[in-house]
Amino acid sequence: MPKTDFDAIVVGSGPNGLAAAINLQQKGLSVLILEAKDTIGGGLRTAELTLPGFKHDICSAIHPLAAASPFFSTLPLREHGLSLIHPRIAAAHPLSDGTSAILTNSILETAVYLGSDRKKYLKLIEPIVKHWDVLLDDLLAPLHFPKKPLNFADFGLKAVLPATLFANKFNTPEAKALWAGMAAHSIQPLSNVATSAIGLVLMGAAHAKGWPIPKGGSQALANALASYFVSIGGKIETGFYVKSLDQLPSAKAVLFDITPRQLLQIAGHRFSTIYKWQLEKYRYGMGVFKVDWALDGQVPFISDKAREAGTVHLGNTFEEIASSELATSKGKHPEKPFVLLAQQSLFDDTRAPKGKHAVWAYCHVPNGSTKDVTEAIEQQVERFAPGFRERILAKHTFNTAELEAYNPNYIGGDINGGIIDIGQLFTRPALRYSPYRTSEKGLYICSSSTPPGGGVHGMCGFHASERAWKDVFEQ
Repeated sequence: MPKTDFDAIVVGSGPNGLAAAINLQQKGLSVLILEAKDTIGGGLRTAELTLPGFKHDICSAIHPLAAASPFFSTLPLREHGLSLIHPRIAAAHPLSDGTSAILTNSILETAVYLGSDRKKYLKLIEPIVKHWDVLLDDLLAPLHFPKKPLNFADFGLKAVLPATLFANKFNTPEAKALWAGMAAHSIQPLSNVATSAIGLVLMGAAHAKGWPIPKGGSQALANALASYFVSIGGKIETGFYVKSLDQLPSAKAVLFDITPRQLLQIAGHRFSTIYKWQLEKYRYGMGVFKVDWALDGQVPFISDKAREAGTVHLGNTFEEIASSELATSKGKHPEKPFVLLAQQSLFDDTRAPKGKHAVWAYCHVPNGSTKDVTEAIEQQVERFAPGFRERILAKHTFNTAELEAYNPNYIGGDINGGIIDIGQLFTRPALRYSPYRTSEKGLYICSSSTPPGGGVHGMCGFHASERAWKDVFEQ
C-alpha cells in the first residue's frame, strides 16, 4: 500500500467513533479522530445549561449498556478517570393511585413490587439474567449465528413480540406499567413487532449490571475513552467539521460515526447507485423534546421509591403510554406524553450546588417537530410530584431542530440514528453482507445507524472497526 498520513481516520467522536478508533489503535495502527465540535463525545456531553454550578447531560444521561458493553468492559477506564455510580433503584414507575413499580439490581426485589405478577416476572426475566453475558455478545452484534442458539431462541421468541402482546403476560397495573416504560425506550408504537426486545434488554441490564451514572456527567465517559485512546498513541483533532472527503488527510480506511444522510452529503458521489438508493430510503424515527431544570431541592415525588430512583418513568398505565406513543408516531402531540426523567444529582453531588438539583427529562415528539411541549412535560411531572414547579430556579429546552443543530446525527430529533423497527433492526443502514461496509472500498459507517443500533455501548464502532481491520489491514 502507498504511504498515507494515517492508517485510519474516524469522523465523529461519539461512543461508537471512540470505540472504533480505540480498537484499531490497539491493533497497532495509527488512528486520527476528527470531531466537528470543540469538545469530544457526541451524545456524551455535559454542560451548564441553566445556571452556574448545575451540570446537565446534553443527551444521554443514564448508561445501562455502557456498564454491560462487551468492548468497554475490557478497557481500563477507571484508570482514566471514570467512576460509575449505581443507584440502588435503577428506575421507578409511579402510578396515579400512589402505588409504584421499581426496577433494581435485584430481580427478586423488583418482582416483589409486582404483586401477583411476581412469579410471572421471574419466569420471564430470570433466563435472560442467567445467560446475560452470552446473550449480550449476540444481541450487540450484527446478524450472525448465535453462540448459544437455544438461549438466543428463547430470548428471540419473547423479543419479537409487540410490547402490547407481551404486556398480556401480566395482570397487575404495576407490572404492565413497568413494562410499558421499558418498551417505550424503543421510540416507536408499542404495537410494532419486536418492541419487546428493547424492554427485555433494559431489564436484563438492570439486573445484571445496573443502570449507572458517570460521576461528573456523561462527558466523563467520553473523556475517559479519549484519554485511553491518546495514551496508546491515538490523535484527536476537534473543531474539524468534515463536509467533503477532500478535507481528509490520506488514510487507508475512513470510518464515519454519522448517519446515512450526512454520509451521502460527504461521500455520496463515490457510492454505487444501489447503495446510494438504499441510504436515501433509510428511515428516521420520532424525535425528542428535552428539558433541563435547575431546582431548589429534589423533585417532590409522592412515591418514596421515585425519590430514590436514578430514572423515573412518568406515564401512568400501560394504556396511557401505548396511546401516547402511538399518537406521537402519527404526528400528534399528546396532552399527557410519556416522560423519561433522570435525577443524577441525587447520587452525584458534583452536578449541582449543595441542596440544589439538576434534573433532566424528555418526551417523544413527531420527527422534526418544533413545538414547545415544556408545559405538557411539566404537567406530567407535577401530576406525580405536586409542588415540583415551585422548585424550578431555571430551565433550558431543546426541540428537535435545536438538537439536530447541536448534533447533526440527531436527524429530526431522532437520538437513535434511525428508527429501530423490524425493518431496520439488522439491516441498518442497508441490506448488505456487512452493514458497516459502504460500496466504496475503504469507507465504512460505524454509527448507531448500524447494528446493534442506539445506546451507549460502542459496539457499532467496535464491529465496524473489526470489519475494516479484516478488509484492509489483516494480512
